[in-house]
Amino acid sequence: MEIVGFLRGINVGGHHKVPMIELRDKLAELGCKEVKTLLNSGNVVFETNQTNIQELESKIEAHLTQSFNFPIPVILRNKIEIADLVHQNPFDKINFHQDIRLYVSFLKEETKVEIPLPYYSQDKCYQIISNNYRIICSVLDLAGSKTTKGMGELEKLFGKNITTRNWNTILKINDI
Repeated sequence: MEIVGFLRGINVGGHHKVPMIELRDKLAELGCKEVKTLLNSGNVVFETNQTNIQELESKIEAHLTQSFNFPIPVILRNKIEIADLVHQNPFDKINFHQDIRLYVSFLKEETKVEIPLPYYSQDKCYQIISNNYRIICSVLDLAGSKTTKGMGELEKLFGKNITTRNWNTILKINDI
C-alpha cells in the first residue's frame, strides 16, 4: 500500500530540524520501502505492508521522537485519498489571482465540529470551502488582509492535531 505522510512543525524557522535524508533512513528502519520526500517541510511518500494506518502513525511518531529528541506529529493518508482529492479538484470554482492561496489541511482524528460551508473568517479574507473526512480545503485572500490568520483560524476551530499544505504541494505529492 502506498502511503503519504505529513509531518507537522519540522524545519520551520530553523527549529525542529529534520534532514530529509535522515527522515528517509528512519522510515526505512521501520520497514517502509521506496521512501521519497518532497520539499523540506515533512512530506513523504512510501510503501508499506501495514494496513492499520493509526498504528503505523503512532509507531512512526514514537520512532521519530526518539530519533530527533522532540515530538513530531505525523498524519498518514493512503495515496489513493490524495489522488481522489486531486481528481475532485475542490478549488476549480475559485477565482484565482496572485493574492489567492489554496490550502489543504489534514486532521489526525474525526472532528465533531460542524460549520456552515463556506465558512468565512470575520474579516472575510479566509474561507473554508470543504470539510470532508478529515480533509479541509480553504482559501486565503491576501489582498484584503495584511496578515495570514488562516492557520490560526483552523486551529481555533479544529485544534492542533492538524497540518496544512498548499495545493501546489498536494499536486506534486500526487505526481510522486
